[in-house]
Formats: sequence, C-alpha cells, structure tokens
Amino acid sequence: MGIIAWIILGLLAGIIAKMLMPGKDPGGFIITTLIGIAGALLGGWLGKVIFGVDSVDGFFELSTWIAAIVGSLVLLALYRLFARRK
Repeated sequence: MGIIAWIILGLLAGIIAKMLMPGKDPGGFIITTLIGIAGALLGGWLGKVIFGVDSVDGFFELSTWIAAIVGSLVLLALYRLFARRK
C-alpha cells in the first residue's frame, strides 16, 4: 500500500478506535489521526511478527483493517494512560 493509503487507513482506524473507546482525550483530531496512522503501522507489524500473517495484503482486505484498528486501540489506551499521569 502507498503512503496515502496508509494515511487514509490510519485516519479511519483512529476514528473507529475512538468510537470503540469513547471518552475525553487530552488530544484532538490531529492526535487521533496520528495515533491511528501509528496504530495501523503497529498493528500490521505485530500481526506479521507475532502471528505470522501478512496483515497488509491490501486496502480493502479485512485483515488489514482489523490489524489497523487493534493497533490504534492499543496506542489510544497507552496514550490515555500516560496522558492522565501528567
């Protein structure tokens, strides 16, 4: 997938992760987008390393979306954990 597809996927994954984990976050839309993009990359990498699946087959593959959303959820939870401590 190209960089534009990763950005779009990350944006959408971040929005979906935010909907699955509602609540007040210290960051706004930009932070959610960056967390989504990083989560998409993290989810794809972890899926490949831990489970041995190629989770980045394509933009419209279900495994790509699941990996991106799970990665975004993990990063959003970590962000909330560390942001509250400050």
